[in-house]
Amino acid sequence: MDRHPAKPTPWNGVATLTGAAGQRVLLDEECPKSSISCPLCSFRVHDAAPNVTGMANVTAHPTVRRMNFGFGVQAPANKYFADGSMVFSHMVAVLSAIFPPGEELFVRSVRRYKDQLIDPDLKQRVAAFIGQEKTHGLQHRELNEQLAAMGYPTAWFEYLLECTERMEKFTDKQYPDPDQLPRLRRFFLGFTVAAEHFTAVWAENILKSPEIQTMMYAPEIRNLLNWHALEELEHKSVAFDVYRAVGVPESTRLRWMTFASHFGIPILVLFTWISIATTDHEGRRQPVRIIKETVQMLRNPMWKGFYKSMKPFKNPSFHPDQIDNTELLTTWQEALFGERGELAGHLR
Repeated sequence: MDRHPAKPTPWNGVATLTGAAGQRVLLDEECPKSSISCPLCSFRVHDAAPNVTGMANVTAHPTVRRMNFGFGVQAPANKYFADGSMVFSHMVAVLSAIFPPGEELFVRSVRRYKDQLIDPDLKQRVAAFIGQEKTHGLQHRELNEQLAAMGYPTAWFEYLLECTERMEKFTDKQYPDPDQLPRLRRFFLGFTVAAEHFTAVWAENILKSPEIQTMMYAPEIRNLLNWHALEELEHKSVAFDVYRAVGVPESTRLRWMTFASHFGIPILVLFTWISIATTDHEGRRQPVRIIKETVQMLRNPMWKGFYKSMKPFKNPSFHPDQIDNTELLTTWQEALFGERGELAGHLR
């Protein structure tokens, strides 16, 4: 299958559009690494002053896609499948382990309020949000089994993080009305809203970066991350709109975003080091390599500029749709699921 979507008509010079957190996106005619990352041929990101005033893109219904990536058929030939980096590979494994229980928490936090929603359009978007998040969890669990067979402690991280599910199921059974224990329920919804912005920034960084595409040596892991990132952007405003619709105070989401922006990446780095220390014999013998690769990872496009992209969320008037991802979404929807889309054959 030809991976390369049709290129737009060439133009003279460089055009621009506004991207996440006001980043200025330069639309170049050629991508230097187009053999792998051709959907990104038109996207090169450069810093610019944030500009998130006004509603930049029209909210559309997320699309639920049932996927089959075939994990377990053949494991990656290289254990360190992310740029040959021990640290980066362990971090991707940690993220994959976190996603299933995290996605379930997001679903519970939003679904708990679905009967209080009046807007029929928002109800439909919530249903699609739930479908997408549950599918993400299923596919990451399949990847996690493969990663566990490769020596990554994904099962342990997933088990430990499922403690919130056990607690929430108990409280939901004892107190089924979402207006009971309001502070606890709003606590989880506020966390979900902040985490959804965190993952939307992460997703945009992945889809805009040719470097990230080339760093993923395992094609199916790269495909999974691209699909997941696309759908994170498709539903980035759903939890936020539920949050506003049920009247949760702005202070809750602002406190959570302050926490996420200061501690989100450090916590991921800590989990990555724990993963290496507990399961990777080669890593334990090479502490200098671990420090060097950690610095390199934090400077790669997945995380570069991350803190700057968190700032707009802290504005009380912020809304996720003020950040225009329309062009990026259109490009990747066609590249992955168009007539010649790379993942069209992965749909069930």
